[in-house]
Order: sequence, then structure tokens, then C-alpha cells
Amino acid sequence: HPTACAETIVNGTILSGFEYCGQKCSAVSRMYVPASLWDQIRAGLEAAVPALKIGPAEKTTSFASAVIDQKSFDKIKSYIEFAREDESCRIIVGGDCNDDVGYYVTPTIIQTTDPNCKLLHEEIFGPVVTVLVYQDADWEETVKLVNETSPYGLTGSIFCRDRSILEATHKALRHTAGNIYFNDKSTGSVVGQQPFGGSRASGTNDKALSLNLVGKWTSPQAIKESLVPLTTHTYPYMEE
Repeated sequence: HPTACAETIVNGTILSGFEYCGQKCSAVSRMYVPASLWDQIRAGLEAAVPALKIGPAEKTTSFASAVIDQKSFDKIKSYIEFAREDESCRIIVGGDCNDDVGYYVTPTIIQTTDPNCKLLHEEIFGPVVTVLVYQDADWEETVKLVNETSPYGLTGSIFCRDRSILEATHKALRHTAGNIYFNDKSTGSVVGQQPFGGSRASGTNDKALSLNLVGKWTSPQAIKESLVPLTTHTYPYMEE
């Protein structure tokens, strides 16, 4: 939302989208950014993302490392190549792929002008975040777009400092994500503290380590007992 804190969005996007090289189910993969904030957010991403250290996982100075295998590398690379060739897309930062030693993909930010671009609704599972910039006045229409675009429903974030708008937006996106974050990155739920799970193509929204999940290990049975004799098999309305 236009009232959001741009600095929080920049840092939240980096943490959510590029930790573990984007290979986590809760990682951000798409962003809808108001035009009034885009220049500031883009500048922040352009400054911070290229400075991230991508290297061996055993080095504590590495922010992230390689993706898991050749299959994953090839899939992620194919989406980046799509963005290079598609007229609606522009690579803002990153986009480099190298599998000479390990399967390295640099954290990548892509901007698209197509609200139906496949980068916004297909699962890449890598360090690629796609941005759609909308006009500030189109907030409500954009919220509907967010709800209708992706088949998945695991996590999401709403960045907004107007409480009434935040609550209305949350209501509109009630079924868009099983875990939703207000002014925070869309990752980092703590096992045992924050029940986690999503719906739509992301699952049945059973919350791990919650009472809701306990029912999966039970077999409910309903019991009815009558304490008086059953004296007839007809109903009063049958009488003439």
C-alpha cells in the first residue's frame, strides 16, 4: 500500500526472497508495488541485492549459496531466460546463472507490466522475485488481482501503515494465504509458536503443531443413545 515503509519492504523482500536461495515454500516470489513507492524500493533493491554474498554454504559470511541440483538450476534459469525474451519483462538486478562449480543463481528481481505474466503465478522455487507496479488509485483492483492470480495459498505479506486499510485488505485476502504477515517478511514462522500451513494448491491448510492437526491422527465417531423405548414406527401426520 502507498502508506507502507519502503525500507521495510526492501529488507523484507531480500530476507524472504533470497535466504536459502529462495528454496523455501514460504519465500516471496511476487510483489505488487504502488507507483509512488517503486522508485524508492527499486533503488533500495538495486543497491542491496548485488551486494549480497553468494558463496559456499559452510562459510558464515555467505548470505545464500547454490540451488540444490541441476534440475532446479535448469528450471530457474529457464524462467530468467523467459524474462529476457518477453517484451513485458525487464530484469532489474541479477539474472546470472553459473553451474561450472555448483549451481549458482544470483538473486534476481524482475519487473513485468503483464498482470498475467507466468512469473506471477507459476512456482519457480528459486531466488527470483517478480514485481508488478500498479497505480496508487488502483489499490482495491490490485488486491483482487492478488487474490485471483496465483493457484497457491501458503504465505503472504501486506505492507500498510493505515490500520483500517490493512484490516480491510486482510479480509479481502482471507483465503489467499494460510499464513499472512502484516508489515513483515512472509517467512520465518517458528515451529511450536506459529502454526504453519496453506490452502489451495499449497495443501489442506492443516497447521503443523496445532490442535487442528491432532485430528489427523484420530478417527471421530458420533454416538446417539435413546433412553426411552421406541413405541411406534409411524408419525403423527400419518393419522387420518
